[in-house]
Amino acid sequence: MADISGNTTDMKVFLVTGGTGLVGKAVEEIVKQNDGKDYPGIKFVFLGSKDGDLSVYKEAKKIFHQHKPNYVLHLAAMVGGLFKNEANNLSFFRINNLINDNVLRLCDELRVEKCVSCLSTCIFPDKTVYPIDETMIHLGPPHDSNFGYSYAKRMIDVLNRGYAQKWQQEAKQSGCNIPVFTSVIPTNVYGPYDNFNLEDSHVIPGLIHKAYLQVQDAIQKGTKETQLTVCGSGRPMRQFIYSLDLARLMLWVSFNYQQTEPIILSVDEEDEITINDAAQLIAESFNKVAPDIKINLINDCSFSDGQLKKTASNLKLRKHLPDFVFTPIEEGIRTSVKWFWNNYDLARK
Repeated sequence: MADISGNTTDMKVFLVTGGTGLVGKAVEEIVKQNDGKDYPGIKFVFLGSKDGDLSVYKEAKKIFHQHKPNYVLHLAAMVGGLFKNEANNLSFFRINNLINDNVLRLCDELRVEKCVSCLSTCIFPDKTVYPIDETMIHLGPPHDSNFGYSYAKRMIDVLNRGYAQKWQQEAKQSGCNIPVFTSVIPTNVYGPYDNFNLEDSHVIPGLIHKAYLQVQDAIQKGTKETQLTVCGSGRPMRQFIYSLDLARLMLWVSFNYQQTEPIILSVDEEDEITINDAAQLIAESFNKVAPDIKINLINDCSFSDGQLKKTASNLKLRKHLPDFVFTPIEEGIRTSVKWFWNNYDLARK
């Protein structure tokens, strides 16, 4: 558990669940910039799985009552890539529902000022029109490949609306301030500190790890070329958001966005690329750290593709932050590859 505090007298507590994962580490890095002076009066606490099991109410209650947060950024979840989801939909649904219900219940009990939970674009209906936006979450079933995780994430929106209704009724009687429970919907996140496990990672970290192993094998064998296998056709399209960009946006939401309705955090629609495009950028990035090795892409079409596209509109975000500049995908992947190359022994894998 990381605690970024300084002088803690009369400071408000900002608790980050899932604080040791990809996005949590990015939030911590942003907070540490400028020696934390961008967030005066705030004590940040970053929780990891070693601090307790949030799917168990007793353990979650102990953690929350210990820190008594004023703000909560809820990132903790049981997560995995396409193939892990396909094989474990029931577990993804049950465990994530337990985590989310416990966290929001405790935020209610402690009367936190703001709770921001993290959803995913996989919650949107499989059969829909594009681009998808925040009004379309409940208009049909999600894709079959990860329906357990998707429905569990949808239920956070239901919980947020339910708590908002409860507080509005209480406010009519007592006149007390109403907390804000809301959620963000990021598109596909990538960056340093990701889960690079070959069995259950998401697409970019999985490809980075595979490419690393292929390059190391080529170096040992003294060959100049190697192959990177992309599972599936490589045709599905995704909007990838760099973890540090997402962290900045989540902190903005935590202190500025006051609606119960969720907000999509995504790069622009024209920045959507194919999986093969991402794989090619990874291959080119490895050529920067291992210039003597050329990586050739091959596709293994015996694997399923999942959803072919999930194009999301960031119009709502752009109305609030029209000038926000996203990290170009080329730069983000290059930085992620360099980080993994330099931190292989420490990376989650």
